[in-house]
Amino acid sequence: MFTKRKKISKKQIKEDKLVTSFYEAKSFYQENQSKILIGLGVIAFLVVAILWYTNKNNEDNSLASIELNRVMPLYDGGSFQEAIDGRSGTNILGLKKIVDSYSGTENGELARVYLANSYYLLGKFDEAKESYDNYSGSNKILVAAALAGMAACFEAKNNFADAAASYEKAYKVSEFNSQNPDYLLKAGSNFIKIKQFDDAKASFDLIKEKYKTSQAFRELDRYLFFLPKEE
Repeated sequence: MFTKRKKISKKQIKEDKLVTSFYEAKSFYQENQSKILIGLGVIAFLVVAILWYTNKNNEDNSLASIELNRVMPLYDGGSFQEAIDGRSGTNILGLKKIVDSYSGTENGELARVYLANSYYLLGKFDEAKESYDNYSGSNKILVAAALAGMAACFEAKNNFADAAASYEKAYKVSEFNSQNPDYLLKAGSNFIKIKQFDDAKASFDLIKEKYKTSQAFRELDRYLFFLPKEE
């Protein structure tokens, strides 16, 4: 004789699934215990490493700021070679040493731009270009400045095509950069030198459209003179 089956409630089904899931998880853990522990150990190591790196980077950035403040009076005073090398017998390291010691930090990378500027102002264009090219900071204003610095180095060596391209790249880094009209003007000027008049006109048109209150806008006429007259 068959007895009537007792109806299983939704609650009982849910509890049964939870029990089953628990034992499945327990079984999985027992079978893979060593792998799980190794994985957790790797994660813990990565967390510690990230925290250490972050703290070290912050400390190095602060130290770079201190060293940069010490050397800047030499740079601002036009003693560019001394700013690069540092002052013997003092605690002024020099921009090259600061970059070597603190590259990768924001202030270390700021020092790199000043180092590149110093090389450029001394007429050492290859060294300047290399320093500009090695800039790795995240500050968009400095990213653009480094690209413009490279452009100036190309221009100084009569490589007007690469100069124009680098000035264009500098302009495109950030729409909020106050130097953008100047970058466009210099890009256009270099396009004129290689007779790429359409590209030059495009740069100048952007100045007329977006930067009517800028110094670059006021200087446009003397560059527009070199563009072919439209028929």
